[in-house]
Amino acid sequence: MYRSQDSDNGPAPVQAAPVPEAQPINQAELTELQRAEAEIPASPPPAAAPRDPTAPTSSAPGAAASPAPPRRARRRKLVLAAIVLAGAGTGGWFGYHYLTVGRFLVTTDDAYVQAYNTTLAAKVAGYVASVPVTDNTCVHAGDVIATIDDGDYRLAVDSAREKVATQKATVARMAHQIAAQEAAVEQARTQLISAQAAARRMELELNRQNALVARDWSSRQSQEQAQANRDQSVASVQGAQAAIDSAVANVEVLKGKRQEAISTLEELKTALAKAERDLSFTVIRAPIDGVVGNRAVQTGDYVQTGQRLAGLVPLEDIYVTANFKETQVAGLRPGQSVSIAVDALPEHAIEGVVESFSPASGAVFSLLPPDNATGNFTKIVQRLPVRIQVPREVAREGLLRPGMSVVVSVDTKNSALAENSKPLQTRSASAR
Repeated sequence: MYRSQDSDNGPAPVQAAPVPEAQPINQAELTELQRAEAEIPASPPPAAAPRDPTAPTSSAPGAAASPAPPRRARRRKLVLAAIVLAGAGTGGWFGYHYLTVGRFLVTTDDAYVQAYNTTLAAKVAGYVASVPVTDNTCVHAGDVIATIDDGDYRLAVDSAREKVATQKATVARMAHQIAAQEAAVEQARTQLISAQAAARRMELELNRQNALVARDWSSRQSQEQAQANRDQSVASVQGAQAAIDSAVANVEVLKGKRQEAISTLEELKTALAKAERDLSFTVIRAPIDGVVGNRAVQTGDYVQTGQRLAGLVPLEDIYVTANFKETQVAGLRPGQSVSIAVDALPEHAIEGVVESFSPASGAVFSLLPPDNATGNFTKIVQRLPVRIQVPREVAREGLLRPGMSVVVSVDTKNSALAENSKPLQTRSASAR
């Protein structure tokens, strides 16, 4: 209402002030207003003011949005309830999994893929003639890895063969000489028989001459001649006997020389075998199936005896070594199933088996084993290597490589249940 002003003509009649036109309400201001009203605690609504019938009715776009705050509260409650139910379900699932599976799993990430790698080395010295393989080449047992110039070794083999042939001829000649000397022995024996016969005849002749001289029927000259002939025959017998002894001795000497020749022949055969063996060593072959790696020789290099040429990794015989803490091995037993997770192959699930346990901790086999017999001592949990067998069909795929990091989990549930099912006395006796 506006107050009327006096005029010179007297009081003017009172007129109603014109009502301003309704302005459109801003939607952003309406949203802020609704948020402020939602934060203000609810209070009893004030009494309705009398409405001016002459005032025009204004219709705002936000008038229909007044029930929004209660609907939003209900939505929040439903979301909170769903979160609580999901958390309870997840916690229940994890709890059940731990009670039935998780508490029986012994896990360590200190585990690696390993294999018995073979180091190929040269057994003879020489220049490398060829290297037909390269790194990462799959080879089989007997395949050629490298060759060494074999010219000198072939000459050595030929020389050794000629020496063996010469010595064989010497041994054969000795055999013939022994046979000839044995024939000389037989000849000496026949000469001895002849000498003995002549000696008997001369002995009879001497006796006859003695009898004739005793009766003066013969001259003493004849007796002396008979005596001399008898003595010569006796000497001939002794000479024949000595010839026999000499011939027999010569046979033994020749046999001894032949034995020496045979021994020399065996030595030469050994030298020939060594020369042939050295010749075979000029070709380096793969002793097992595997993959060649870390090749350290090229064509034309001079290699010494024992020098490393390359490495050979048998991928089909890989295994896993897991270093468990000494506080974790109480429930481990050979034959238990193992879950192997390879860091490089997250999409592969590998199942292995506990194969064996190391006879000592890793510290015992180190270069400088620890000696705790000192004044200061700090106890450190030791780790015991456990060998885990990888299935052969998995190893043949060639995906696993020695040195890869893995995470192993040993399932001790069956062993734990079997241990708990034993009588208390039995377990106590086994513990003692």
